[in-house]
Amino acid sequence: MSLGPRLDLRQSQSLVMTPQLQQAIRLLALSNLEVESFIAEEIEKNPLLEAGERAAGEEERAAEPEAEFEPDEFEPAPLPEADAAGGEGALDVDQDSEDFHQDSAADAMRGLDAKGLDGGLGLEGVSSGGSEDGPDFDSFAGEGLSLHEYLLAQAGEALSGTDYLVAEQIIAQIEETGYFQASLLDIAQRLGVPLKEVERVLGVVQSFDPAGIAARNLAECLALQAKEADRYDPAMARLIANLDYLAKGNLAALKRICGVDDEDMADMIRELRAYDPKPGCRFAAASERVEAVVPDIFVARRRGGWAVELNSATLPRLLVNRSYYQELSSGPQDKQSKAWLNECLQSANWLMKALDQRARTIVKVASEIVTQQEGFFRHGVAQLRPLTLRAVADAIGMHESTVSRVTSNKYLSCERGLYELKYFFTSGIQSSDGGDAASSEAVKSRIKALIAAEAPDHILSDDQLVEMLKAEGFDIARRTVAKYREAIGLGSSVQRRRQKAIGRAA
Repeated sequence: MSLGPRLDLRQSQSLVMTPQLQQAIRLLALSNLEVESFIAEEIEKNPLLEAGERAAGEEERAAEPEAEFEPDEFEPAPLPEADAAGGEGALDVDQDSEDFHQDSAADAMRGLDAKGLDGGLGLEGVSSGGSEDGPDFDSFAGEGLSLHEYLLAQAGEALSGTDYLVAEQIIAQIEETGYFQASLLDIAQRLGVPLKEVERVLGVVQSFDPAGIAARNLAECLALQAKEADRYDPAMARLIANLDYLAKGNLAALKRICGVDDEDMADMIRELRAYDPKPGCRFAAASERVEAVVPDIFVARRRGGWAVELNSATLPRLLVNRSYYQELSSGPQDKQSKAWLNECLQSANWLMKALDQRARTIVKVASEIVTQQEGFFRHGVAQLRPLTLRAVADAIGMHESTVSRVTSNKYLSCERGLYELKYFFTSGIQSSDGGDAASSEAVKSRIKALIAAEAPDHILSDDQLVEMLKAEGFDIARRTVAKYREAIGLGSSVQRRRQKAIGRAA
């Protein structure tokens, strides 16, 4: 065998995922609002794309050679050039598979602020935030003062000189909840002032609004608020100093310590409940702008079935301006400009097809979810069935990863409320009588109902809940009941007994 240099010609095959196909697959995982942001970016980059406005009674303009994408129209005919352009079959792939070679790194998508929604399936009275019906008042909402800024403003009015510098250091160490957990000695050594002066300034800061701020523990926080309300008498002071008895529900010991009767104890407990154990959290909540969840899919009951529709209010009408393309291509241009123009046209056409295919795929998956969980849409969570991504994927002939992308970050609105698509995929609990398995969400709902109906003098233990659930056909273990009970925010039987005892006393 010769070991000299030579040239060999070899031929091999490999699957290559183009950037366009990667883009189409990423679109599946985006919500409608994120797609709207993506489209806005594409319009800025591509001069052949433009956003059309929806007008009442708008007629088709046949004279203008424009292609348009309407997200709420779904025709049974296949997409043109589905094989070449990567239609439904192209999108239904596992992007993480080792069989594909990635041409380029995936670009991160940025989401837009939620903009509200209009009618859609008869939901009147809700308008788009940026529509012509009125201004988006949320856009005028400025950011409020933070807790530290609010306290510093009060310190500037009440203190000066060295006291203000000490107050600055104290305020800087106050946590978001409103508590002061730092060391006064460290502040005194760092500023070179006596410890008593730091303690005195801390007392001034504790007099600031909101009441209870800069407390070093829960008892001090409640005591500050009681003093502000002029309710800090000796009995209240002893009650606040013995909060552990209140947590255990030992009201007899508290009445003995405080020297009060049942009526006075009930008044004191009601007073404590009115105080804020974390006075600083109200500023943290005010500084964060709350975004409303906008549904991507509407499901409405129709005669003989269900109507599944995309929320077209969050998807703009996208147009490809072919007349502008003809105008640019007919003018003088070099090879580079001509290639760039053709690339813009191809990119625009691909985006139109990808958006249309995305809409079809989402509606297809959502329709199968409605079919599989029809009992939920008719009767509620008690009829929710166990469902997996693979079951939906097998039913509609798609890959499991495609269904996972479609159900990510998307919400469904129906007559029972607003639900994330992932909500309908739950594990199952076997039936004790050999029947169909029950959804874990249905079991949680039943546990919640049983606990809500328990008598104050007969608190149900986890073992009793297991027996009652097994009598209803749920084959469930005690540890599973405890896990589900904690997941829905319900305490143990001991905790619930204490809470009901305190509630009766109040």
